[in-house]
Amino acid sequence: MDDTSLRQLVLDELAFEPSLEAAHIGVSVSNGVVTLWGHVRSYPEKIAAEKATQHVKGVRAVAEEIEVRDPGDPKLGDADIARRAAAVLAWIVTVPDGHINVSVEDRWITLSGDVDWQYQRADAAEAVRKLSGVRGLTNLLRVLPYGTVSARKQIEGALKRSAEIDEDNVQVRVDDGRVTLEGKVRTVHERKLVERAAWAMARVSSVENRLSVG
Repeated sequence: MDDTSLRQLVLDELAFEPSLEAAHIGVSVSNGVVTLWGHVRSYPEKIAAEKATQHVKGVRAVAEEIEVRDPGDPKLGDADIARRAAAVLAWIVTVPDGHINVSVEDRWITLSGDVDWQYQRADAAEAVRKLSGVRGLTNLLRVLPYGTVSARKQIEGALKRSAEIDEDNVQVRVDDGRVTLEGKVRTVHERKLVERAAWAMARVSSVENRLSVG
């Protein structure tokens, strides 16, 4: 597929996505690599634009340069956002209480600390990025590493059960909780799904995704 056709597909997908206003998002494409630029009203819209683009067939990678221009209450300061983020995290049953530190600078949230599972890391980020007034998020939460023997077989089994993944073209290596993914997948979305399957296993401390798209 040529870049001009791919650009139009991305524009159509962004316009079709109900969770964002795409009128101020620009799209450029070079050799299958899509760059998103412009501005949106909230951080969740920024994430939605990137995810929608990754679902388009033919997209090899996404460079996201969208700016968040929040039209909300200008009186909402960093301290207010930090208090609200801490309160939200305290209510999430999947997030370990007292293990996550929240800092906010210029409405940009940074999470730090240690958790036991990748889903806890993801749940914490998902909860605070939805708060109004947030411009962006840096997730420094660390998944505590543990050694494992059966992680590779568990990950391969998860890939085989997925209807969206061609597991024959994916190779999995595990070394002391560190997972390396190699091979080739059809779309950026499939690449994300394979990585998500690896992170879903217990005792996985890191995932290096070397999968190519094409």
